[in-house]
Amino acid sequence: MNFPRPANEAILAYAPGSPERATLTEALNKVYHSHKDVRSFVGNEWMGGEPAPITPPHRHKQVIGTRYKADHTAVEKAIEVARKAQQAWQRWPFERRAEIFLKAADLLTQKYRALANAACMIAQSKTVFQSEIDIIAELADFWRFNVHYAEWLMSWQPRSPALTRNRMDYRPLEGFVTAITPFNFASIGGNLPTAPALMGNAVLWKPAETQVYSAAVILEILLEAGLPEGVISFLVVDGPTLSEVAMRHPDFAGLHFTGSTSTLNRLWQLVAENLPRYRNYPRIVAETGGKDFVWVHSSADPQGVAVALARGAYEYQGQKCSAASRAYLPKSLADDILGRLTTMMKDFRMGAPEDFQNFITAVIDKKAFDKITSYIELGKGDSQVSLLAGGGYDDSEGYFIEPTLFLTTNPRHRLMEEEIFGPVLTVYVYPDAEWEASLDLLDSTSPYGLTGAIWAQDREVIATAEERLRYAAGNLYINDKPTGAVVDQQPFGGARASGTNDKAGSPWNLIRWISPRTIKENFLPPLDYRYPFMQV
Repeated sequence: MNFPRPANEAILAYAPGSPERATLTEALNKVYHSHKDVRSFVGNEWMGGEPAPITPPHRHKQVIGTRYKADHTAVEKAIEVARKAQQAWQRWPFERRAEIFLKAADLLTQKYRALANAACMIAQSKTVFQSEIDIIAELADFWRFNVHYAEWLMSWQPRSPALTRNRMDYRPLEGFVTAITPFNFASIGGNLPTAPALMGNAVLWKPAETQVYSAAVILEILLEAGLPEGVISFLVVDGPTLSEVAMRHPDFAGLHFTGSTSTLNRLWQLVAENLPRYRNYPRIVAETGGKDFVWVHSSADPQGVAVALARGAYEYQGQKCSAASRAYLPKSLADDILGRLTTMMKDFRMGAPEDFQNFITAVIDKKAFDKITSYIELGKGDSQVSLLAGGGYDDSEGYFIEPTLFLTTNPRHRLMEEEIFGPVLTVYVYPDAEWEASLDLLDSTSPYGLTGAIWAQDREVIATAEERLRYAAGNLYINDKPTGAVVDQQPFGGARASGTNDKAGSPWNLIRWISPRTIKENFLPPLDYRYPFMQV
């Protein structure tokens, strides 16, 4: 079977008076005024557990559902179910597995589009545009393009000389895969368990507790698309419960992870401690933190830079692994760029996502609110740092933090080095003539290597910066913001403390979920052990 190459899912505009806006408004009202129970789903059973309310980050006193946190017995059952399910699932022809995810993509973009958007907007406090590009367009692209990549990958076969047949058997991993997914991108929540599943693996999926609402909608879509029993178990459990059971099991075969660097370090240590238990060396595929940069040369366009900083730093409240968190500006352009940026920031509107005029909504929860505001207070109280815009916050109704802009005289300040994961951008101004030295400073300041952007019109400067920053970012943008990677256009991932750089949205990710076997068949085996050179 041959699947045609897909196209990227179109992003709807939701303009006033449009049919998609009317449908979405109805779905938003439904989510706000109904109650959803989110439970673990293992085999064919919905499981109970300790109840906890699900509340929107922008209106944390309103309850829209209940999540039921399961215990270790759910994980143990999921492993048992996965081991059994994979025996049948891996024998399905690839095209039959592929059809499930292609159908899921069509269900998502048609029947479930409004509901999925409403769930993501409310439960994760995203504007309609941020939600549309996430849970709709990117997730559909993952499902469709993964089929295309897998088909391309498995089309490679070795050469077969005369009287011989050589072939590659693209087996799934021997055991089960564990997918741990973050709150900030529902598309990652949908991709991390399904990419290994497409390749024939059975998966334990633990979404972040702050993303379980929209994750449950994704699960409903997969089940309606025909996902067989046990192929993906949906686990509403805490991290330690999952890891202590799953990663000590002999059949643990792989980890597909997006989250913090510190969490990955703990999980990798746990895997290392349990190596003697495993049947195989587990695959670890991870994308973690970032301290993403925007570097500007004196030849850059100030207006373009200002817009890139406004969007790159503050869209979705800076809660993107790729969000701009530090910027290096030349002295000759700094005042101009910062003046344009602060003017834009004064125009930002902040509030609930159902008000389509809002550019900023709430951060995800109290823990994030406290961490981000501690960095804001750090900047306010430091003589090396000047507050240029924002700096306010209020959690009385929702977890709202003003987009905040700092200027520092210390290029190695904590605000320039540490991941904040919120709407905080810190700027350092360098002398124009020292632009090459500023590249080395940028490269050596932070342990991360996820995304970054360079701004210049001088082509020699662009070439130099691209080379000097070769390992500073896995996704590098030229005259653009450092966010917004699109499947099949910019495969995503970074190295250093940002992960294993296995590029979600590409064949290089899928190849990690197979264990190829080479098979040779000899059509005419020799009947004499002796070789010609042995003759006298």
